[in-house]
Amino acid sequence: MYQRKLGKQIAILLVLIVFWCSIQMMISTGMLNPYYELNLILMCINIILAVSLNLINGFNGQFSIGHAGFMAVGAYGAAIITLKAQLPFPVALLFGALLAGVFGILVGLPTLRLRGDYLAIATLGFGEIIRGLIVNIDYIGGAYGLSGIPKLANWTWVFWLTVLTVVVIANFVNSTHGRATISIRENEIAAEAMGINTTKYKVMAFTIGSLFAGLAGGLHAHYFYTIQPGTFNFLKSFDILVMVVLGGQGSITGSIIAAVGLTIISAALQKLAALRLVIYALLLIIVMIFRPQGLMGTKEFSFKMFTRKSKDKEGKQRGTAIGQ
Repeated sequence: MYQRKLGKQIAILLVLIVFWCSIQMMISTGMLNPYYELNLILMCINIILAVSLNLINGFNGQFSIGHAGFMAVGAYGAAIITLKAQLPFPVALLFGALLAGVFGILVGLPTLRLRGDYLAIATLGFGEIIRGLIVNIDYIGGAYGLSGIPKLANWTWVFWLTVLTVVVIANFVNSTHGRATISIRENEIAAEAMGINTTKYKVMAFTIGSLFAGLAGGLHAHYFYTIQPGTFNFLKSFDILVMVVLGGQGSITGSIIAAVGLTIISAALQKLAALRLVIYALLLIIVMIFRPQGLMGTKEFSFKMFTRKSKDKEGKQRGTAIGQ
């Protein structure tokens, strides 16, 4: 059993290495033009954002719509470290992520006593407060934003940090702490009755989600070398929320599929920017009508899904044949 699991993990790692090498070779030789490279980077950043928000909204059952605020904290925090303090890029990313995590604790402790719509309004308010503060601090560029940030993020950094995010969150979800987190989503009163410290696990999930949103912000700042407060407004939080809802609240692979799909749609609709939100809203309505649980629901993608379906189909065919 252990050997089979280890073999599966080695196979996945080999696939990831081959994929990374293929894209890196295409970038180095010029086969992949900057437009496609940009969209690949955006896909990875969106995956980090969607998976980290899914930990809060999907697995923990809290309704947060202030994720862009944590992304802004990470972006500005990391940019200050490289631009003002002249420290190495890994230190900047770590600082931005940890700073966003600290803000996650500060926001989570008082607001996670709220539920549903009230929590959504509180987190939305946090995102707008952060944006308002940034606009009024001249040291970080104020309303004009921060420019001249060293372009240190590249395909290698963004890809492997995306893999790290998915691995860490998947391991957390499958751990004892993750099971306690999911139990809060299923029934908070029952979880409390079973002795689970619901406040502790809510804050833990909120902090981890915020930390990785800060990491995504740091990568964003160092790839686009300029950041503005308007980039992190409530529409950005809405974009991330749409990815989570479309993919399925409680599915990491669903978030990845939705992040990739919506990044492609967004790139295709660049000339129709005004209609982008209309199309997003239509997509949400269609999904809510035909598949309210999202594309993957609470399931994860695996090849067993197909083998089970084929076995079920074979079973039905045999049953029909016997009946005849």
